[in-house]
Amino acid sequence: MNPQFRLSTRQFPKVAILFAIAAIIAIGLAPLLTHRIDLQTQDLLAGGDTTVVNRTSLAFSQPAPNLTDKEVKLHKEGDRGFGDTFVTAPAPVNAGLGPMFNNSSCTACHIHDGRGMPTKGSLLVRVSLPPSQSNLAGQLTAANSGNNLHQSSLFESQAEASVSLGNAPPVPGLGTQLQDQAIYGLKPKATVEINWHEKTAVYEDGTPYQLRSPLIDIILPNGKPLPPGILTSARVPPPVFGHGLLEAIPEGDILALADPQDKNNDGISGKPNRVWDVRQKKLVLGRFGLKANNPNLFQQNAAAYVNDMGVTNPLFPEKNDTSEIDLKTLNAVTFYTQTLSVPGRTLINDPTTQKGEQLFTQANCAACHIASIKTGKHPVKAVANQSIYPYTDLLLHNMGEGLADGRPDFEASGSEWRTAPLWGLGLTQTVLPYSGYLHDGRARTLEEAILWHGGEAERSKEIFRTMAKTDRTALVQFLNSL
Repeated sequence: MNPQFRLSTRQFPKVAILFAIAAIIAIGLAPLLTHRIDLQTQDLLAGGDTTVVNRTSLAFSQPAPNLTDKEVKLHKEGDRGFGDTFVTAPAPVNAGLGPMFNNSSCTACHIHDGRGMPTKGSLLVRVSLPPSQSNLAGQLTAANSGNNLHQSSLFESQAEASVSLGNAPPVPGLGTQLQDQAIYGLKPKATVEINWHEKTAVYEDGTPYQLRSPLIDIILPNGKPLPPGILTSARVPPPVFGHGLLEAIPEGDILALADPQDKNNDGISGKPNRVWDVRQKKLVLGRFGLKANNPNLFQQNAAAYVNDMGVTNPLFPEKNDTSEIDLKTLNAVTFYTQTLSVPGRTLINDPTTQKGEQLFTQANCAACHIASIKTGKHPVKAVANQSIYPYTDLLLHNMGEGLADGRPDFEASGSEWRTAPLWGLGLTQTVLPYSGYLHDGRARTLEEAILWHGGEAERSKEIFRTMAKTDRTALVQFLNSL
């Protein structure tokens, strides 16, 4: 032993007394310390009992810690399904890719269960045909003739609902989504090239910043561009964790947050989307998707299988009612997306973080990004009756011309988007470096994402733009603590 760490026999009584005093103090203060910690860590539990303390690159991929052993087994089964790579039929395993598709697995787009990249193979383009320009149908049919395009029942079901609403009819030969890859022997529906346009602006203090937006070039199989008038919307995959909790929020609580006529005159007029539920065959509240155009996770996942991978399933089967994955697989993957945990916050006691949270509220960001809400009843007990901090109202808001795609989706207008949940936001670059923010991944930083806000968020954006640099830094640090 190193001599400097030795204790003489004369020192032992003194050390013992010090330890005894420390123990007595600790025992006496324990209730107070525990109470204080509980008060300070409530916000850390972003997903209630589903929260995990994990700030690593796998933070979005953890099962909820409150699952039973049986549920953990089902979660793992769904995890395998979520990671399965599909191949062209016939094949002994995971056959059914295509014939048209965007990617070959769920995880290829939702990398580590987080955002996708604003690049080919991850970014996709939604399309629709304005009713006033239905004469384009003939041009598009001719452009795609002889290509044996896959038409799934998804397009028929969505077409039926969309036509009744008169807002987003599928494009003949293209459906509602451009699938830019195809199996061997076929041409994809279109090729998509992404270029970027940048503009420079300045903060109030004179500091310059850049705003980037995508320029999408779409070429049809005949070599011609997409005819003018077709509505398009570039999208990057959003994170998938915490979705079961969002599904469990009572509909009445979401509707109570809506103020479509802005009766309180705060400039915020969130409204719900009403979307087609394929199983119930009626319009219901939309919760999922960048415009809240899907009602539940079962339909969200089924639509992703058939749209993104060309894989038919029990909800959207082949015309002869067969499907390329079974109900057990679809249910398991749905359970997986319902039971991914939410990473807890960090640095909540840091003075700069606390100042940033105050600035976030003062700028009225919290009017749409509602901090806390409670879940209600749900078939998955792990997500039921939880106090959560998702920072969203799940409502549609007008975000201004800068972010408008011009493409309506059920009751969402061409400039309206669902409020994105902010939980886990600070882990975005940890989970997938260089991934982008906003619906099309255009924003490279949180500052850039804020500065793209307009419409109902114009005033909040301007408050941020005119803040002192130290305040801007504090607000962004708060966002990174989520």
